[in-house]
Amino acid sequence: MGKLTAPAIACTKVRDGCEPLVMVTAYDAPGARIVSEAGADIVLVGDSLAMVVLGYDDTLQVTVDDMCHHTAAVARAEPDCHIVADMPWMSYHVSPEETVQNAARLMRAGAHSIKLEGGRKRLPMIDRIIAAEIPVMGHIGLTPQSIHQMGGFKVQAKQAEHARKLVQAAKSLAHAGCCAVVLEGVPDRVAEMVTDAVDIPTIGIGAGSRCDGQVLVYHDLLGVDDRFVPKFVRRYADVKSVSVSAVAAYAADVRSGAFPSHGESYHMSDAEASELHLYGGQ
Repeated sequence: MGKLTAPAIACTKVRDGCEPLVMVTAYDAPGARIVSEAGADIVLVGDSLAMVVLGYDDTLQVTVDDMCHHTAAVARAEPDCHIVADMPWMSYHVSPEETVQNAARLMRAGAHSIKLEGGRKRLPMIDRIIAAEIPVMGHIGLTPQSIHQMGGFKVQAKQAEHARKLVQAAKSLAHAGCCAVVLEGVPDRVAEMVTDAVDIPTIGIGAGSRCDGQVLVYHDLLGVDDRFVPKFVRRYADVKSVSVSAVAAYAADVRSGAFPSHGESYHMSDAEASELHLYGGQ
């Protein structure tokens, strides 16, 4: 159906008869092509890059330079998807001016919109980004950039008071002009309340089935990394196991001399080989 624009995303509500949005992360050109050819609506260049690609234990180590580098790689694949780039930790916390500059860098790298974490306290930054004609996607609930303040990767809004605050945060983000809001790590009933309370789509990850869309990390749904599997992840493949088997088979063939074969090698004509032999290979 072609690339979704931010205004089109903002109108995608399941209650209005729209199909749920499909969002998948990608961090390079091959991944972006796979996500696009599979028919996803949105490709998220997530700061999860830090954990699933760069080997860190959390998302806090990734930089704007990192995000621009990988956003550009995704954009060069020209996926038939809307490209959202995460603003990493401390790229939108210091000043509105710095926030807009960092958002602009991600857009120049190839993003169609940016995503940042947090509720009402992010409104001044969101206002400035949107005033610069840059579409914004919100992210509330479990916000990985706040894991130290939250005490780890824990489900949020389990108490009624916190759930009400989450609904109010979503309303504030929608009123500010966000085109969508990601709900991460919240009870399904709370996600349903938020979804019903706002006119922009909610995109869930660990938030149950009543959101207007879902997002999963590429490496999680494909089984590329099996070190930790969150409860909300469904594995649709076991790419790590297949890959380990393939590399092991290659290693065995190299050691046995079975690779490369005659057909996998380049060859010189017999005449040229004879002439080369006459000169002793000199």
